[in-house]
Amino acid sequence: MKVRIPENFIIGAASSAWQTEGWKGKKEGQDSFIDSWYKNEKFVWHEGYGPAVATKFYEHYDQDIQLMKEIHLTHYRTSINWSRFFTDYEKLVVDEEYAKHIDDVINQQIQAGVEPMICLEHYEVPKYLMDKYDGWSSKKVLELYVQYAKIAFERYGDRVKHWFTFNEPIVVQTRCYLDALRWPHEQNTKKWMLWNYHKALATARAVELYHQLDFDGRIGCILNPEMVYSRSSSKEDIKAAKMYDLFFNKVFFDPMINGVYSEELITLCKEHDIYFDPTEEELLTIKENTVDFLGINQYYPKRVRAPRYQWNENTPFHPEQYYETFDLPGKQMNNSRGWEIYPEIMYDISMYLKNNYLPIPWLITENGMGREQEERYKDEKGIVQDDYRIEYISKHLYQLLRGIEDGSTCEGYMLWAFTDCVSPMNAFKNRYGLVRIELDEERTRSLKKSAYWYRSLIDERILTIEESDEFK
Repeated sequence: MKVRIPENFIIGAASSAWQTEGWKGKKEGQDSFIDSWYKNEKFVWHEGYGPAVATKFYEHYDQDIQLMKEIHLTHYRTSINWSRFFTDYEKLVVDEEYAKHIDDVINQQIQAGVEPMICLEHYEVPKYLMDKYDGWSSKKVLELYVQYAKIAFERYGDRVKHWFTFNEPIVVQTRCYLDALRWPHEQNTKKWMLWNYHKALATARAVELYHQLDFDGRIGCILNPEMVYSRSSSKEDIKAAKMYDLFFNKVFFDPMINGVYSEELITLCKEHDIYFDPTEEELLTIKENTVDFLGINQYYPKRVRAPRYQWNENTPFHPEQYYETFDLPGKQMNNSRGWEIYPEIMYDISMYLKNNYLPIPWLITENGMGREQEERYKDEKGIVQDDYRIEYISKHLYQLLRGIEDGSTCEGYMLWAFTDCVSPMNAFKNRYGLVRIELDEERTRSLKKSAYWYRSLIDERILTIEESDEFK
């Protein structure tokens, strides 16, 4: 079956500053939260690889941009590393060497015909602000972030037309303060919700500022909602899915698209003493400055059921008081990553947004297939034969295009990732890229089979899907 891809549909790729740059040129005191975590818990990062060397993008970005050009990539999303952008985070003294690097990357991308899309924070909050103000717990950090955004807009806004305030704004506090799985392992549910709120407010403030400056681009945020499915049709299981959606998806969708929080979420936050105590002025800012568009990162479904056991009152409140994760028997798995493969999430997120919110432009800003030990799949020419990635992208893209047919406002698909890159803890264990990165001193690059296939997708605008209706 052949499916035509609309001519104006974006087919791009993504990464981030910290996952690619390495520490070349980084100055004393410019550690980010993620750098600090790596230094404190290097043992949890697979085989010790982390942001220190990464893919050496800071040194080799020109090679990568030439590869983008070779693949005919039209859009590339990355971030500015906030922690490297300044030498003084309170006086806002710009590191001109790093700022020039961002300039050079943007200019070379445009020269290569690749539209730059820039995110202001991809887990790169400066360690200095974590140590002094407890990061996003503080309104001071929010104010400094807005001033950082203003400087970035003024320096690069003449060329960058697509801005994002955050990538996955819920993730850091969920891993660190709700679940306490990651350094610094502080369980504090109220802090978790406060960080959620401050990032939503920071987004509204940045949107307000961007529009005041009257640039001709647009600004949004990259969210990572999990399409949540109930174990059964029982009202108890359906309620469990609804509660998960409320705490982990609507907590950002509602303020960013509708400009208001749901009364149900506010009531529950007050009941469990995790309310974020907004001022009327802040709520008005959120109401009047909703995002222009959204990025959606989507990898796997979340399956839940009604909890089977009484909640332990001596345990700090966690939203899982209202749900229990359900392990679907026989689900298709990416056994390298430990994630379920369910391409229908693309159609379902399309319909979720269409049916629950006012129409807003959005695009998939991350989706991809990580595979362990990809060197096993090299042919005699040394090219990784990653047919599993081609199949994965094809099935997910097909479901996304189905959603557009049924009225979704999705504008495009951006693969994670352009090159193999470092992921939190996972490091280089699983490879996601169209471009292979060797772990030699130079981080040598080479195109995988999927890179050539992706180019044909961009050029020909035809997606070929293998149909299998055979019952065995």
